[in-house]
Formats: sequence, C-alpha cells, structure tokens
Amino acid sequence: MATSIRHRRTTIVTLEEGDRIGDQSAAGDIVLAQENGGWWVHFIGDDGSVESYDEPYPTYNQALWTAKAAAEYASAEE
Repeated sequence: MATSIRHRRTTIVTLEEGDRIGDQSAAGDIVLAQENGGWWVHFIGDDGSVESYDEPYPTYNQALWTAKAAAEYASAEE
C-alpha cells in the first residue's frame, strides 16, 4: 500500500512494489517509485498525465528531498 505525506500543500506519494501510479495518485501529486534499481520522481498533471525527470535517483532520500524542493517551488508560485 502506498504512503503519502503533505509538504507545502502538495501530496508526495511513495509507491510500494506492484502499486500503479494512476491508482494511487491525483492531479498535482508527486509520486516516488522504485523502478529498475533507482527512485523515479513523477509529477501528475491536471489531466492525469505523468511527467518524470530523465534519470532516477540512487536513493529514496535523494528522491524525497527532490520532491520536497519541487513542492516548495510550486507553492511559491501560488
């Protein structure tokens, strides 16, 4: 089961193995998923589209801090 935290009005969802992005997230969420030996940071658009960085992060903590920084940037624009 996925876990989530709120950071600056953004939900950051961490998927467990077997979880699907579309089943566990909503528009505006940031999703962390371990795939192919790394941690991917995915951004969920208003229309359900998914955008990701070009490469995964080697550790969960690096991906989480990246997601938190993105959430802070997004909250500064509002």
